[in-house]
Amino acid sequence: MMEFQHSQASHCESGVMSAMLRHHGLPISEPMAFGLSSALSFAYLPIIKINGLPLVSYRMPPKFIIKGLQKPLGLTMRFETFRDPVAGTRRLDELLADGEVVGMQTSVFFLPYMPEDLRFHFNAHNVLAYGRDAASGDYQLSDPVFETTVSCAGEALQKARFAKGALAPKGLLYYTTGKPSTPDWTKVIPKALKKTTRIMLDTPLPIIGVRGIRRLANAIEGLAAKNDPAQAKMFIGQVVRMQEEIGTGGGGFRFIYASFLQEAAELLARPRLNELSENLVDIGDEWREFALSAARMIRDREPLVPAALAAKLRQIAEREKAFFLDLRRAA
Repeated sequence: MMEFQHSQASHCESGVMSAMLRHHGLPISEPMAFGLSSALSFAYLPIIKINGLPLVSYRMPPKFIIKGLQKPLGLTMRFETFRDPVAGTRRLDELLADGEVVGMQTSVFFLPYMPEDLRFHFNAHNVLAYGRDAASGDYQLSDPVFETTVSCAGEALQKARFAKGALAPKGLLYYTTGKPSTPDWTKVIPKALKKTTRIMLDTPLPIIGVRGIRRLANAIEGLAAKNDPAQAKMFIGQVVRMQEEIGTGGGGFRFIYASFLQEAAELLARPRLNELSENLVDIGDEWREFALSAARMIRDREPLVPAALAAKLRQIAEREKAFFLDLRRAA
């Protein structure tokens, strides 16, 4: 079995790509992988349902980080999906036999090494496969949310790779077909910064970026008029779950991006990016305060007041708008 250095990460996709790039000789941190791909965002997507409730995302869609790193790093990635699970498993075995480190999209629910209370039907969890155990035939996986590598039986992994529903992985495999190269940081980082500000400030769809935060605030405020506290709690609970439990969540992604800004400040010798990093940490804390307040309302530890949560979201939207305008000027 090949030598592979596992690292725990905050978020699966940025963690997988950071580990894969390091394996191929380019030492790059998880925050740099996240920031360089311009993955920070916000989206309130009422037409896409997870467990029957609207999807709220605090980052760009799945595969955005993987694809977004190709151009700045001169990286070529190959993606393969399959209709036939048996063919998908056979292809994974071929790649591992050739010595490839292979990224995969999976369902959290079907991964047997996941603790029971963390399993739910979320189909966009990324892991790396780097070999098979000679005795048991189990796959050796690097799952970024775990402290150490894990093993997974073939049948369970196949089920996780071919789960049905929203964001169905369809057996997705991805791997590099060339060596990444160290980029000219003075060119690629400013481009990535500007792209993120465009996503957050200029996207015409009112459900994306700062406007998306305000749209979610309106939706939460409107729950009071429906006079259905149980449904209101489910809706708000979904927002908190998407923020705090799926991937790294809203506040968490803001913290990762703040770390990216710190690295960028040093690489570009721009102290202003360090100041903005501290500002973004404060905003991340506000997201966490919103989630805490929402959780207390759901658990009846304080009165359910959707208008108060909406007001907090609008306050965060204003702070994020000011932050990304400042970042645009500093890029």
